[in-house]
Amino acid sequence: MSNSEERIPVIVGVGQINDRPDDPANGLDPTALMAAALHRADEDAGGGWLEACDSLAVVSQLAWPHLNPVDGKLAETLGIAPAHREQTAMPNGDSPIRLLNEAANRIGAGEAKLCAVVGAEALRTAAKLAAARQAANKEQGGGQQKKPNALRDASHRVRKGYVQSHGLTVPVDVYPLYENALRHKYGQTLAEAQAESGAIWSGFSQTAAANENAWMREAVSPVDVVTTSGQNRPIAFPYTKLQVANSSVNQGAGFLVTSLAEARRRGVPEGKLIYVGYGAAAHEDNNFMTRARFDGSASLETSISKAMELNTVTTTDLAHVELYSCFPCVPKMARRVLDWPLDRPMSVFGGLTFGGGPIGNYMSHAVASMVDALRESGGKGLLFANGGYATHNHTILISAEPLDAQFPQDFDYQAEADAKRGAVPEMDRDYTGPATLETYTVHYKRDSSVKLGTIVAATPNGDRTLAIVRPDDEQTLAFLTGGTADPIGASGTITRDEDGVGFWSGV
Repeated sequence: MSNSEERIPVIVGVGQINDRPDDPANGLDPTALMAAALHRADEDAGGGWLEACDSLAVVSQLAWPHLNPVDGKLAETLGIAPAHREQTAMPNGDSPIRLLNEAANRIGAGEAKLCAVVGAEALRTAAKLAAARQAANKEQGGGQQKKPNALRDASHRVRKGYVQSHGLTVPVDVYPLYENALRHKYGQTLAEAQAESGAIWSGFSQTAAANENAWMREAVSPVDVVTTSGQNRPIAFPYTKLQVANSSVNQGAGFLVTSLAEARRRGVPEGKLIYVGYGAAAHEDNNFMTRARFDGSASLETSISKAMELNTVTTTDLAHVELYSCFPCVPKMARRVLDWPLDRPMSVFGGLTFGGGPIGNYMSHAVASMVDALRESGGKGLLFANGGYATHNHTILISAEPLDAQFPQDFDYQAEADAKRGAVPEMDRDYTGPATLETYTVHYKRDSSVKLGTIVAATPNGDRTLAIVRPDDEQTLAFLTGGTADPIGASGTITRDEDGVGFWSGV
């Protein structure tokens, strides 16, 4: 056995868990879900691996903040004491792929023998417990409180500022800005863009229906995906409930990475070994208003194209892909970089709506499902992850066949992404006067009535500014959502109140 095999990273075990007790209040917490997922990964690898774990990397969880950081408690639960232990700073969607790339680097550098990567969320149980606490508080005379929402109530989102006062707080508020700008760039009508979204999401539902690890296992038609109904209310134009990530889940997933030499010493069958290829990462500015444009992403393009280049593969070399699917605009951008056909599956797990959207850990499920798929079909699989507000991107290749990849690898390609990026407009928070609509969305309440519209506009000198559309401005709202004309590029006028909130008028 050559020394090089000691430095070749392979995935040997994967594990997933869905926790669905009749009463969600009785569900497992994230630490227990993580432990269960890793025990399943250990069993998948043949057993006896976790006791040799010397690197434990955990995707941060959001629903149970009082448990963070959970890596220490998880190690204790597993009865292990890894030399390296970490939890990601945030529950970003790219985290599992970054941690996979870093695990490959540790194996390649000879710094670890077995790396475990895991994550879990229990938002379904957390929501039930929070509702029960509120009910008890009300019975004790505490008064009525707003319905708990772990996503909007997260500590990094509760502050009120300029963008929040214009309707932009959580990812579902922001990604539609990309969707509507992309529709204009692609020259699509609203109907054409929604048909593409429906086709992609219907495909995800079919994948989920065939995957025992998916959360929702019922295939839906493209029309049902995009058509509003009592079961599919509008969320943020043009997205309906079936087009957004389903975070109300109790799910965990993890995987084990070791060296080819160690896998062979322990007798792992060759057909179960999945080789890790090169990865590529790049990101946009953390401030989603500080983006050069909303009709594309230089970091997304760089991450995918660079990973393909590093691994010397073309689209036709890929047996499977996982294109991150929090909202339709992301796989739409990704598939165009890859030139991936609309009629080919874009997920091996089922997407964040149907497979399940456990905040930052979705891609651990995708890794596990990709490993399963490659063990069955052979060939290569591409995993593209996105996180934040279309902010973080990390792509990696894994393969059922040996790869010509050497680790450790510097996967940071930020400089290349920055070189592709255009100038970022200055933000003018006080602007009043004529402006041109750059992109937009309309936010809806739970009863499907309009909450407000958000306008991102360009001033005559090229600066960027924000405004809202009042819910009673039926003419403007009809123009934005009717599909008879393209609102991008339309002229309007912005006025501001004494609090600095801008108001858009004109169609």
